[in-house]
Amino acid sequence: MSVRVRRVYDPPDPDDGVRVLVDRLWPRGLKKEAARVDEWPKGLTPSTELRRWYHTGEGSYEEFASRYEAELTAPEAAELLDRVRELASRGTITLLTASKTPDESHATVLARLLRV
Repeated sequence: MSVRVRRVYDPPDPDDGVRVLVDRLWPRGLKKEAARVDEWPKGLTPSTELRRWYHTGEGSYEEFASRYEAELTAPEAAELLDRVRELASRGTITLLTASKTPDESHATVLARLLRV
């Protein structure tokens, strides 16, 4: 199993495997055909409140990651996380995000959880 995190604006790579968009909103200016997204589990994304809190700069990435992991224990999110975990067990999976800093985004939290 291999879990990758990439920006959705980067061109698809033959090594991406299953491409999963992990953002709640569709990325601006990107055509669906160009993104080549295989799955889009919107319920797996951070809540609007958590996203807004993090983007205001009030908290650290570590606090954001902790709060996001707590949100992932909700039934719908946990079910979607299991679905993505099952996809990852079959081979390479690439988590796609529009975040300008994917290394400090929810996609990295998801990748870490999938690798466990």
